Amino acid sequence: MSRTQTLRITLPAAVVMAGVAAMLLTRAAASRADGLDKRIEAAEARRIAVIEKIKPTVAAVFAHGGQGGGSGVVISKDGYALTNFHVTQGSGPVMQCGLPDGVLYDSVIVGEDPVGDVALIKLLPRKAGQDFRAAPLGDSDKLKAGDWSFAMGNPFLLATDFTPTVTFGLISGVHRYQYPEGRGLLEYTDCIQTDTSINPGNSGGPLFNIDGELIGINGRISLEKRGRINSGVGYAISINQIKNFMGHLRAGLNVDHATLGAIIESRNEEGQTGMIVTSILENCDAHRRGLDLNDELVSFAGRPIGNLNLYKNVLGIYPKGWRMPLVFRREADNKETLKKEIVKKEILVRLMGTQRGEIDDGSQNPQPGPKPPQPGPQRPQHPIPNSPAAKFFKAKPGYANYYFNEQETNRLWTGFTKHGDFIAWRGPLTIDAEMQMNNRFAPCKFLVMETLDKNKKVTETLAQLVIGGTPGDPKDPGLKYDLDPLQREQKDDVLKQPTNSGGLIMALYQYWRLLTSGPKGFEQGFNHGGVEPFYPMPADGSVPKSYADLRIDTEVLRTEHAATPAKWFFSPKDQTLLGAEVSVVRDDDPCEMYFSDYKPVNGRQLPHRIEVRYGNGRFGVLKIKSYQFVAAK
Repeated sequence: MSRTQTLRITLPAAVVMAGVAAMLLTRAAASRADGLDKRIEAAEARRIAVIEKIKPTVAAVFAHGGQGGGSGVVISKDGYALTNFHVTQGSGPVMQCGLPDGVLYDSVIVGEDPVGDVALIKLLPRKAGQDFRAAPLGDSDKLKAGDWSFAMGNPFLLATDFTPTVTFGLISGVHRYQYPEGRGLLEYTDCIQTDTSINPGNSGGPLFNIDGELIGINGRISLEKRGRINSGVGYAISINQIKNFMGHLRAGLNVDHATLGAIIESRNEEGQTGMIVTSILENCDAHRRGLDLNDELVSFAGRPIGNLNLYKNVLGIYPKGWRMPLVFRREADNKETLKKEIVKKEILVRLMGTQRGEIDDGSQNPQPGPKPPQPGPQRPQHPIPNSPAAKFFKAKPGYANYYFNEQETNRLWTGFTKHGDFIAWRGPLTIDAEMQMNNRFAPCKFLVMETLDKNKKVTETLAQLVIGGTPGDPKDPGLKYDLDPLQREQKDDVLKQPTNSGGLIMALYQYWRLLTSGPKGFEQGFNHGGVEPFYPMPADGSVPKSYADLRIDTEVLRTEHAATPAKWFFSPKDQTLLGAEVSVVRDDDPCEMYFSDYKPVNGRQLPHRIEVRYGNGRFGVLKIKSYQFVAAK
């Protein structure tokens, strides 16, 4: 066989073999590609399905008439939506929101959080009974760096038909802190960092997790020298922070964030780092509860405090006025061993506010940092007369929209009166009870009555409390305390009687007035105060192992009569009155009342156990035997 022939034979064989090999490789590659494509296609299909599901909840927010631009997200079927405060602040109380259905809806401001850069607005339906698509709320505390996220909104006003722009990226960091701007507003505490593209116009829009749950409200981007374009560093306000303020926002409030009333600094001694109290206001609640100079903070609201940013983060996510548990430790003398030891203690602290400068804790100093994307031209500052939303706005100092506070107040009060309406029983009230104080028991009687003139105007009020004594025995009258709640310029010790109760007589008088007069009995204020945690103490009077285990979230009614402010705490489930705080002296602890053991009295539910607390201890427990109401004349 010649060489040429050999080549003729070998070449076709080689070609055939190469073809077979190529076919096998192609099949293998196709098999791998098919397998990979299925996974990619499934993930892509799921992502698209999630986007389609949540897209109807995303709003383009404009001033009335279409000026400016920002974003928002609907969170309830009746049209409540979240956005940024810096998006709404220039528009006035009335605005318009476009949804992906192509419809422009008239909208009105509901509540504002200037410090946290959050606003709650309400879209008005075009027809009665219309429900809006609402975004489900997620749990931002479950986020981790590396989780996927969607940002949706109206960057650069691209969505002329209100169809939102969607961007996709990673959660870059959690529990970030961003300093406020110069006026102490727009402070981003415990916020979410993301590389998902966020640009001007995205402000106020939603940040979703991969499951389509709302985890934050986009508000800031890092600009520096790059101009007003995305640089891969954006920040969103966590939805869990917003949840803490939601009750306040729905009540039409202009809310404030919390401060402790103390300056905390990081200290490193002998290799040990701690957060130390270096200054504290004497009249702040933290100091009255026992926190002092040189104490070391261990945790706040259940979260460890390891550095200043962690401290600012956890403190900044709570509203002013909330009570939260704080753990600290200090060096103290052991009376038995005569040696020093480290003592740890948990206290329950009423938080102060930041907007009125109650204390400069250093956290409000302006620092260089990311700026909020600007929402566009300033909006009108007054309601638009021809807007249907204007009738849902009422201006009042301290409120973003008093109209919604009235709605929430009426809803709460109506729910409470279903347990019993006492308005007709405006006459004298007598309560017969047994008072338990330090494991001792004594008879107790409370009386309240008013003297009226011929025009039925009150000329005199008597509130009387008698503890102990023997009924009918003039030689053993017991301890009698009389108070005229309406008398001016009374001494503090008179208002706070009995001693160590914080003003139980005044507190019971206010309770009687709440029952028998309702809103008309509190000429200085009768308003919904949002939602606050409430901590009923153990019935046996023992110190709780953990305050967090006692917490109940409640709706709050704020009242004021006879220059005495009070908070009334109601169950959100059925509006049962659970307790009250009555502040008879400014900058002092209130008289706390805890109501339980409800029983019917003439068809009306009333508590038959009232625990009374003041400061760090329990004054006593009233075990009610009878209520004797008299009808008004």
